[in-house]
Amino acid sequence: MSSINISLPESMKVFVEEQVTQGGYGSVSEYLQDLISQDQKRKTQEYIEDLLITGLESGEVIEVNDEWWEQKRTHLINQIHEDK
Repeated sequence: MSSINISLPESMKVFVEEQVTQGGYGSVSEYLQDLISQDQKRKTQEYIEDLLITGLESGEVIEVNDEWWEQKRTHLINQIHEDK
């Protein structure tokens, strides 16, 4: 594992130490790793949502119902059999 040194104002240092204690973290490193992990997940979720919105805004609008899903399933099954 790599190390990073950071400088914090005293008020932030106290806050971080309180979060470590209250959150049951074993160390400041564990707390910061959790924060970074949460941020990574949030950014990934935002990216996925952006892709979904882009997809929804593109192309022709179609109604997706049980019949549509059955046709889609049949089409995919046929493609799988053709590829073999």
